[in-house]
Amino acid sequence: MMAVMVTRAESAAVTRRALLDAAAELLDLGGPEAVTLREVGARAGVTRGAPYRHFAGKDSLLTAVVTEGWERIGDQVHALRTDPALSASEKLRGALRALIGVGQDQPHLYQMLFRRPGHRPEELGEGLDRVRRQLCGPAGDPAADRVRAAGRFQDEFLAIVAALVGERNTRHYGALLLSGAHGIADMELSGHLGTDRLRSTTDELVDTLVRMVGDVGKTT
Repeated sequence: MMAVMVTRAESAAVTRRALLDAAAELLDLGGPEAVTLREVGARAGVTRGAPYRHFAGKDSLLTAVVTEGWERIGDQVHALRTDPALSASEKLRGALRALIGVGQDQPHLYQMLFRRPGHRPEELGEGLDRVRRQLCGPAGDPAADRVRAAGRFQDEFLAIVAALVGERNTRHYGALLLSGAHGIADMELSGHLGTDRLRSTTDELVDTLVRMVGDVGKTT
């Protein structure tokens, strides 16, 4: 009996993984509007009802994709923070580039990382998702998982900033750096960085940000 239960659990895990991968692919290809449970199920090669056994609805599925996005970035920043071969400036530079890199490679996911819940068309079914979750959905709160994953990234990032500017200035300069990184990502996505007027690159701007904050850290 135990062997059967383990096999079912493993099968469920494989199906969930396939659904998440399919949703992430559709998101990359066409944005949130391209992600529907029917399309996700078809792309994953599962039965029509399978997505509903793992996710309460489209919003919870997209939230899980975003959560995994934050987890990947958090893992990258953690690896940078704990690398003894890197200087504090190199760690910060790598963390900023990791975040901006998502904007370069997966712009739809990047936009969803920072969106406010309840403000996009694909979230209009959020209330229905909640009812489904209460009646027949899987255990756990996808929104809470997303908050924890984003919070973990922030904690790892702020620890890197603290090593450069000190604990007292960490949150102020952490907010400044994240705002700068977000602006750089948006400018690059819109094509403004490569214009003749600005003649700036992402790497140049990241280097400038890190150097400016590093100089502040030396004087405070």
